[in-house]
Amino acid sequence: MKDLDLFIKMLSVDSTSGKEREFAENLCNWLEAESISKYEVGDGTLNLLFSWGQPKLLFCTHLDTVPPYISPSIENVSDEEIIIHGRGSCDAKGQIFSMYSACKELANEGLTGFGLLLLSGEETGSFGAKAFDRDCPGYDYLVVGEPTDNCLISACKGTKSFEVKIDGISCHSGYPAMGVSAIERFVDFMNVVRSMEFPIDPILGETTYNVGKLISDNPQNILSPEVNFRIYCRTTFASDPIVNQKITSLSNDYIHITPRGGDTPMKYTLYDGISSKTASFGSDAPVLKKFNHVSICGPGSILVAHTDREIIRQSDIEQAINNYKSIAKQIL
Repeated sequence: MKDLDLFIKMLSVDSTSGKEREFAENLCNWLEAESISKYEVGDGTLNLLFSWGQPKLLFCTHLDTVPPYISPSIENVSDEEIIIHGRGSCDAKGQIFSMYSACKELANEGLTGFGLLLLSGEETGSFGAKAFDRDCPGYDYLVVGEPTDNCLISACKGTKSFEVKIDGISCHSGYPAMGVSAIERFVDFMNVVRSMEFPIDPILGETTYNVGKLISDNPQNILSPEVNFRIYCRTTFASDPIVNQKITSLSNDYIHITPRGGDTPMKYTLYDGISSKTASFGSDAPVLKKFNHVSICGPGSILVAHTDREIIRQSDIEQAINNYKSIAKQIL
């Protein structure tokens, strides 16, 4: 695999969200381009733009990874195939490496008018993307790198997030009739959410949800006075307009629901010669609004991203490089 040492160097830097500045500074020394620009995000992290000529097309992915950091290792499968393990291998340092390799090859073939945009904070709220979109002048074409099995994403679900607080009345658990358990109210609330029906979208399918940041820190012998959590919904074109209304309608005197926003479902630009499919995961793409044509494509599988089984194959990277070059040549 060409430049394997560079890829391993990338994976050897812990750039979990909040720590990606060191990785960004290293990339400024490791990668070559006609011009390199640094942009302060405002939270101590950096965005980077590597340019070849005046970009009409930007390849784009993110610098940060999810915790915990997992150092890289190499598995030799055959003379033609290796597997690279470690945090960021497919989400998204595999995209950084593949996009940069494609840019180098395009430049060596005499093409110009493209760039590589690397953004901070994608995994924790797309803060880098929001800062770049706020300040950038706008561009024609954007290709966002995420682990899509090297398929172009034709459409992707949206998101809606809600902060929920459920009140109870604390009392000694030996005398539960003297109080009201917030846990029991939480169970009742979740049963109502589970029973909600949303239309099945012909493109994106079902609407799903997840509960996170669940806290009820009461002792075991005291009825819970309070439960706090978030509901994170994955919405479709059919459900996105109604999810907010249906979830917030569950508010009452002891259930307090605060919408936290989110993204709408989106359709994306496709290119000849590359397979396509839909996706349910989020990315920086919905935040980057100053582009006329937006695509999502990258090596690796979303099914191993964010897990201790995260890997990428040499053949995945080689195919990604070819895909990115093909997209660039169709545009440029």
